[in-house]
Amino acid sequence: MGRYTGPVCRRCRREGMKLNLKGARCHMAKCPIDQGHPVPGVHGQRRVRKVSNYGTQLREKQRLRHQYGLQEGQFHRTFETALKRRGITGETMLQLLETRLDNIVYRLGFAASRAAARQFVRHGHITVNGHKANIPSMVLKPGDVVQVRDRERSKAFAKQSYEGTAAARLVPSWLSVDAEKFRGEVLSIPTREEIAPIVNEQLIVELYSR
Repeated sequence: MGRYTGPVCRRCRREGMKLNLKGARCHMAKCPIDQGHPVPGVHGQRRVRKVSNYGTQLREKQRLRHQYGLQEGQFHRTFETALKRRGITGETMLQLLETRLDNIVYRLGFAASRAAARQFVRHGHITVNGHKANIPSMVLKPGDVVQVRDRERSKAFAKQSYEGTAAARLVPSWLSVDAEKFRGEVLSIPTREEIAPIVNEQLIVELYSR
């Protein structure tokens, strides 16, 4: 299946929660979730279904996958990587998702959404430890320094995004940011309590373990 190009608010409505896919709009009064819009579809408002265990697990997986903007293959590879590592598979999977370069650029406030952060990275506006980095899926580790390149266009975009989202979104405690230099550092691997997604990751592990 190819990349989804439809209205992203539709995905939030399908999952029944904010996935923060549209930047500042998600914090405005016009957000469909805040307005109580029903599930997409002609019969969305009237549709009542009994959800099976598989359906519950699938929805948890889709909710998390859409939140980070990954296609199924990318998401499954992340799970497979987590499965091979020591520790709790579900928590490790969330840590891998959180420490992706595109997500860290988003968390630092240099992009309004994860999709914008992914494009920002791909277009070569970001450096990691002083070296140009254009791979959004790069997983960072404690001590890595992320910085917007010293170019007018790069800094203008980062400044606009930071000023537009700083009031609505706080930088997590496992990251540090210097807004004047457009520089951030990974202080530690986030714990489960520090990771934002409202999801039961154990259901995703059970789904992929079938």
